[in-house]
Amino acid sequence: MRRRRTQDQELADNARLLRGWRHWHAEQLQEALAGIHADVMRRLMAQLENLRSARELVGFISAQDWSAVDNDTRATALHEIDAAITTLRQGNGLAPIDDALPGDRDTVFQVIKRILNSAEAG
Repeated sequence: MRRRRTQDQELADNARLLRGWRHWHAEQLQEALAGIHADVMRRLMAQLENLRSARELVGFISAQDWSAVDNDTRATALHEIDAAITTLRQGNGLAPIDDALPGDRDTVFQVIKRILNSAEAG
């Protein structure tokens, strides 16, 4: 009986933490959409809403000047990109995450992450 209560408490704690984490990410997105880089974030969110092609997404990401975007906004963008790619993969019957192994060709997410991380905010 005691073990069951401990498990129930752990589940409740995890659910509370997950809600907090999701709330924090939602706040981060709202700040990015209202901030100085709102234009690029709005275009990104529109692109992600209609995500159909990895090639189009990489093209869109490559065409942006990420060096002008602050680190927090780039991190928020990367989180939203990750969520969209994961949803698209699952919708196509694939595993949600499938990063390439060393020596293999990078996945779309890895390519995008490298683009965003190589940009230095000014």
